[in-house]
Amino acid sequence: MSRVGSHVSTRGGYRAAAQHAAAIGGDCFQYFPKNPRTLQPKAFERGDAARCAAWCRERGIVSIAHGPYPVNPASEDEAARRMALCTLNDLQIAEACGSIGVVVHFGVYKGEDRLQGYRNVIQWINSVTALWQGSAQILLENQAGDHGPMGTTPEELAQIRSLVEHPERIGFCLDTCHLFASGEWKPGRWDAFAERARGLGLWEHVRAIHLNDSRYPSGSRKDRHAAIGEGWIGREQFAELLGTPELESVPLIMETPAGADGTHREQVKLVRRWSGEAEG
Repeated sequence: MSRVGSHVSTRGGYRAAAQHAAAIGGDCFQYFPKNPRTLQPKAFERGDAARCAAWCRERGIVSIAHGPYPVNPASEDEAARRMALCTLNDLQIAEACGSIGVVVHFGVYKGEDRLQGYRNVIQWINSVTALWQGSAQILLENQAGDHGPMGTTPEELAQIRSLVEHPERIGFCLDTCHLFASGEWKPGRWDAFAERARGLGLWEHVRAIHLNDSRYPSGSRKDRHAAIGEGWIGREQFAELLGTPELESVPLIMETPAGADGTHREQVKLVRRWSGEAEG
């Protein structure tokens, strides 16, 4: 059965975050390695990170980190350098916590030449991976299209990975709300998207899924998450996704609104039930 979990707070430390994820029924989780609003590197507590890694390893729990919101791989010049150092710090924390990698949004470029935006993304990735020798990966995430069409398609993800200097240090995190909102996942057409991704060789590099329902219909280009089963994606379409063979061992991590108890406990149970039905 698939791994299921949610984003959790690190207010009590990294191991405490893992323990909370397990307490609400998760066997995977996502966390912010540091303040998600700043690019400032963090001098983290390595002992706590090591205890998190050991605790998760003993219990078969996996995790991913999510980089700060201001990180934009399509940026240029001094801003790009600061962002690269920020992500390098995130990778160090993720590695110490035993995590798969660090989620980074594809990037936004407002210039007239969109090709330059792609060149910036490639150059930025190369600047980070040139300094990184660990096993934690940059997990490039698809976008919803609310800031422009860049980074919404599986072709873009595959192409960027094929052009960087160290592709083995790059994986993907697919966000279901983003796929739906961008129009890449059309209603009732999950199998068509899955086959398209298959042809690109995308699935073998997908390390995590952000399992989010959408508050708006397919093609809306609005990035607004709904609780699982309460949005425009809904049960039937999630069941199609959960039946994708390549996703059997990929962690499904929710970034949805919490339930009445302030946690994702009930949504974790719901996804486990749907996943079992899809696999059965």
